[in-house]
Amino acid sequence: AVCGLPKPNKDHALAMAKFSRDCMEKMDSLVHRLEAKLGPDTGDLSMRFGMHSGPVTAGVLRGDRARFQLFGDTVNTAARMESTGLRDRIHISQETADLLIAGGKSHWVVPREEIVVAKGKGEMRTFWLLPREDVAPPTQASSEANDEVPEDIVEPSPMVQAVSQVKNDKIQRMIDWNCDILLQLLRLIGAKRQASRRASTSGAVLDSELDRLERKISTGGLPVDEIVEVIELPSFDSAAYEKDPRFVEIGEAVESQLHSFVTVIASMYRDTPFHNFEHASHVSMSTVKLLSRIVAPAQHVQANDGVAGEELHDHTYGITSDPLTQFAVVLSALIHDADHRGVPNFILAKEEERLSDVYHNKSIAEQNSIDVAWEVLMETQYRDLRRAIYTTIDELKRFRQLVVNTVMATDIFDKDLTLLRKNRWEKAFGQGGGISDDSINRKATVVMEHLIQASDVSHTMQHWHVYTKWNERLYREMYAGYLAGRTPNDPSDGWYEGEIKFFDGWVIPLAKKLKECGVFGVSSDEYLNYAEKNRAEWVSRGEDVLENFKAKAAAKSKGMKRTDARTDVFRENGSGNGMKRVAFSGGSNDEPPPVAKQQQQATQNGNHQAHSDGTQTDLLQ
Repeated sequence: AVCGLPKPNKDHALAMAKFSRDCMEKMDSLVHRLEAKLGPDTGDLSMRFGMHSGPVTAGVLRGDRARFQLFGDTVNTAARMESTGLRDRIHISQETADLLIAGGKSHWVVPREEIVVAKGKGEMRTFWLLPREDVAPPTQASSEANDEVPEDIVEPSPMVQAVSQVKNDKIQRMIDWNCDILLQLLRLIGAKRQASRRASTSGAVLDSELDRLERKISTGGLPVDEIVEVIELPSFDSAAYEKDPRFVEIGEAVESQLHSFVTVIASMYRDTPFHNFEHASHVSMSTVKLLSRIVAPAQHVQANDGVAGEELHDHTYGITSDPLTQFAVVLSALIHDADHRGVPNFILAKEEERLSDVYHNKSIAEQNSIDVAWEVLMETQYRDLRRAIYTTIDELKRFRQLVVNTVMATDIFDKDLTLLRKNRWEKAFGQGGGISDDSINRKATVVMEHLIQASDVSHTMQHWHVYTKWNERLYREMYAGYLAGRTPNDPSDGWYEGEIKFFDGWVIPLAKKLKECGVFGVSSDEYLNYAEKNRAEWVSRGEDVLENFKAKAAAKSKGMKRTDARTDVFRENGSGNGMKRVAFSGGSNDEPPPVAKQQQQATQNGNHQAHSDGTQTDLLQ
């Protein structure tokens, strides 16, 4: 964009400053609207702006692509302002800042703290143009008041003040998005229940039976002991296609309780760089996308037809025709890391000995996540929500089995669970797999467990920007644990090599296994392509990326000293939840645990989502 052409405009700097602010506000508004439809990660879309003022040359180039163009140093400098700027910031040159200051807008600009080194320009002194809401014209009264402020009291900058609010707003949008998805699935559950005429008619008697079973589950044994080899899904029911879910009334009480429940779950996630509520929402979004792709393409458009619906039911092992199954899997994605402490299970076992004793030192984080989330759901205030999810004993049992199996599947390092899943895969998709009801249900169980496993690491099978964003967050979390003396080794050691081994030993094999499930169609090729591209990109650029991780982590922790590690905390060959890459890392002298070899044979699914790091805009004057 350019101002002052073809007719000169003495206020061109002011006009472009206003225009750039309008663009930033419109982009922010658009992203927020799209986020409600496309999922939380849409919020990563952003713009960065660069502005410079000076003379330009205009003309039309000859050739097949002749067009009117601008040339000159001003154009190049504006491009450098954009490329050296930051997302959601308006970066301006000294020349543009001088014009704004001369025009009485000195309160619009603040100097950039660091000197910018621009390609072809060298060191440059630059400025930030403040967003409209952060601008407050200085007055004599305020200047006098500021003179009286004690020197030891420093007001945070407008940007710092906005960080907390922005974070809270993003969490609220993620809560709303998750509620919308779960509400849609609740309507599908209600539609099938009404159409199949299986709604409860036994009133208080049935409610009392459900109450007893709920209490029994809540006070029963460990989640790990509830894992079943095969979850039995309902047989096909043509009546389920007779009711349009759009016209199903859920009720205000259920909607309110659902929103409250998701909000409480969000509050259970700790403020860690990786295992936080944003990660849970990302996994939830990936799960929804994968569920939407468990279809037979030729029949999907006719899924509201009974005959085609039965074919689709058979092709997808009954998953697509049971909304309760889909609800349970999405909910499991949302709660799978609730109350995560930011360290792997082998560290957690030493730091939280009571927790370790309760769960017999087995899948501690995963079992704890199930228990804390289930305890909330069983509270009296969520009774209407529970009755919207299940109304019969069989539905409650199936819901519980689905949640337990799905969340526990995210522990990919437990030897016993890994062996169980490997044997189940061989029975379901090996040469011995058949077409009996038991075989179909076993295949459905396998698909759902691997679906959540793939969603848990879906960032590795998405756009490079998404992969590196989450990779850096995991690095920061592990580095924080190292500085605090909670983990024994600096994650920088072996991180580059560990990522390559993680792709080779886990991500790429799971993407290949995805196709063998037979229900994801061409999507499995997309997941594999992204995984292989990210691996190749990491081999090429990973060492430089890691240096950037290290520099940013060092800057953030400047002045902090590493706490002496507790030698009693660490255990040989320790790895587990939260450190899935550690077993593949070359940074330790210990050999990877045997389960790492088994994982190469494990089956997984991937997910693909392309995201942009930001639309880049140069503003010329």
